[in-house]
Amino acid sequence: MEFIAQFIDVVLHLDKHLQWLVENYGVLIYLILFLIIFCETGLVVTPFLPGDSLLFVAGTLAATGAMDVHGLFVLLVVAAFSGDNTNYWIGRYIGPRIFKREKSLLFNPVYLQRAQQFYDRHGGKAIVFARFAPIIRTFAPFVAGIGRMLYPKFMFFSFFGSVLWIGFFVYGGYYFGNIPFVKQNLTLFIIGIIVLSVMPGVVEFVRHKIRTAKQG
Repeated sequence: MEFIAQFIDVVLHLDKHLQWLVENYGVLIYLILFLIIFCETGLVVTPFLPGDSLLFVAGTLAATGAMDVHGLFVLLVVAAFSGDNTNYWIGRYIGPRIFKREKSLLFNPVYLQRAQQFYDRHGGKAIVFARFAPIIRTFAPFVAGIGRMLYPKFMFFSFFGSVLWIGFFVYGGYYFGNIPFVKQNLTLFIIGIIVLSVMPGVVEFVRHKIRTAKQG
């Protein structure tokens, strides 16, 4: 419970924690941010890492001169793109090996077939839109790999989505994060970003439950 409380504190007060990291680690902050974004997008076991709010706060600090915003943007686009591609190949390599048991609840081959059909129809949009949805963006490239989405197509939409996602939040924080009202209520804005980020997933989950109930 103590770990959860500490994690929530870090997420909700990213401005203070990130400022402390900048003051104590200097240029190493770029490596730290790179690793966080890479792991959040590249490893299916770390979907809990802060993404959207971290990018916004990083942009806010960059506006104070603590970091170079353009260098930060390029570096984090590389981190997101590299993470996506790592996740894709993990899914592509491991997926066929674990989806073999026909009666498995989690790794049924039917799910693999559905994933492949889904990405054949909506692959590009799924990769781009998933960028803006926490947890989903961690699993989207993994499932794309499992579904054997064409790699050149995946690379294109992954890069496009990375540029949109990183640019939206980093430059959003850079240009708006230090407006007095935003700065004085930054914790509330972080909470708002988190809520808005997860809302599409919640809405889609509810819609799926309603459709399932009607069909049943």
